[in-house]
Amino acid sequence: MSSTSLQTIGAIKAYHHQAKHLVNNYLLADPFIPYTSILTGIFLCKVVYDLCHFISNSHSKTYIILTKIQRIEWNNRGISTVHAIFISAMSLYFVFWSDLFSDRWHNDLVVFRSSRLSSLGLGLSIGYFIADLGMIFWKYPSLGGLEYIVHHSLSGVAVAYSLFSGEGQLYTYMVLISEITTPEINLRWYLDTAGMKKSMAYVVNGVFIFLAWLVARILLFIYMFYHVYLHYNQVMRMHIFGYALVFGVPAALGVMNLIWFAKIVRGVKKTLAKRCEC
Repeated sequence: MSSTSLQTIGAIKAYHHQAKHLVNNYLLADPFIPYTSILTGIFLCKVVYDLCHFISNSHSKTYIILTKIQRIEWNNRGISTVHAIFISAMSLYFVFWSDLFSDRWHNDLVVFRSSRLSSLGLGLSIGYFIADLGMIFWKYPSLGGLEYIVHHSLSGVAVAYSLFSGEGQLYTYMVLISEITTPEINLRWYLDTAGMKKSMAYVVNGVFIFLAWLVARILLFIYMFYHVYLHYNQVMRMHIFGYALVFGVPAALGVMNLIWFAKIVRGVKKTLAKRCEC
């Protein structure tokens, strides 16, 4: 092996060691995780936005005939879809599979448990909420009305408090499971924009929206409040602001979910009735 090759390998190893040191001692160091994860989340939103534009512009016949604001919404929904898939997977893992919040393996209070990974996930999610709120304000009300601002603001405040205080991360992840409905909602918009509102895919997706919404945004919220009831002696030991968030934010979002669910039910009935007439 030539000396040049050995020098190249040595340089690569040196850079790898430096990168590893940077990640472990700064990016993933406990004091820096909240800040680096939020900034990373915002940066990744920009990356996904540009990728959606590049891929759609090259491979979608619908995208190239859209108006400017429709293209912006197309790309922005791509961001929300990627975030939803990521945070839903993280949330399902922490709530149902991870031992971090399990009552069986820990003696400390569940409301005060956190880890590097759980904090990293929350920080990335805050980055998304900040970026999406910025987009909504920038093109208001084209990308969402007041209800979206209220939803994102409540979610962002609750997630930020949980991240920086380390309190109530389990309940934060329980609520974030509701993001599992976002890809179906976005797919509905994509199908409608592509002129496929009368297709079978649109009908099937509507049924999936109904089922996912029922489970993730109705039944799961009931389960969360039941869990709070069972661990109320622990919830009482949280800071008063965190205590208020545990009850206030899910309750407010729950009301919004019920209002939107009623609209979804009416939409599904209307779509199925039209299909039956045909």
